[in-house]
Amino acid sequence: MTAAAPSVGVPLPPRPDRAARLVGALRYYVPALVTFASVLLLWELAAAGVPEPRIMPPPSAIGAALVENWGAGRWPLFNAARVTLFEAVGGLLIGTTVGLIVAFGVSRWANARDAVLPVAIAANAIPIIAIAPIFNAWFGVTNPLSKMMIAALLVFFPVMINVTRGLTQVEPAALELMRSYAASEWTVLRKVRIPNALPFFLTALKVATTLSLIGAIVGEYFGGASGVIGRVVVQSASALRFDVTWAAILLGAVSGIAFYLVVVALERWLIPWHPSVRGDAG
Repeated sequence: MTAAAPSVGVPLPPRPDRAARLVGALRYYVPALVTFASVLLLWELAAAGVPEPRIMPPPSAIGAALVENWGAGRWPLFNAARVTLFEAVGGLLIGTTVGLIVAFGVSRWANARDAVLPVAIAANAIPIIAIAPIFNAWFGVTNPLSKMMIAALLVFFPVMINVTRGLTQVEPAALELMRSYAASEWTVLRKVRIPNALPFFLTALKVATTLSLIGAIVGEYFGGASGVIGRVVVQSASALRFDVTWAAILLGAVSGIAFYLVVVALERWLIPWHPSVRGDAG
């Protein structure tokens, strides 16, 4: 019996230890945190000498208003954020579903692409403040579906156009290889086109998360139940309670960031092989 030859391969680079990872994280995050804290401090000092009512209240007043109106009071902010987030998620699901269906259709049939794309571009060009009152009238001003449809309209176009690009802009060599194996259209779609479209789809989804919140909040400006972020902003500004107004805006921004981070986590799980996830893009 002959001895097995030792395996030869490219040595893997050593993994950084915990201390090195901690130092790298500090170098990455500390400048941003210092900048953020400096802006808050300058804001606090600049707003201190402004007489009441303060259109731009200091961060301390905004934080106090957020705590005061979190679960009770005239403007319960937590419930408002929950309802608005429900509308945004509903709009995201509707817009994403329709966008995917249309993208798969127009990528399969070129004639459909020529007919649908001009309509989609025209729909995307409609100002949201023009369409929001119409959707409120169609679906009911107090019905969450009206805000979902406004959000879905904003979400539809980036999802549709990005997924269409991902499904159609495939490397010709990959298609030639699949044809050389006599692969069916379904196999090409499953093995080549969909994996190629995943990064495009997740990039569109990152944009769509913020657009869905914008659509829901703008739709609420034109009427609806009082316990939503858009109505809290309008009513508190009318009452000159700008601290509550900014607290509601802050809560909407935090909701959008959390929504975005969920998609980032989903991206890391679905396409860990992509250069943008590995960190070596470009």
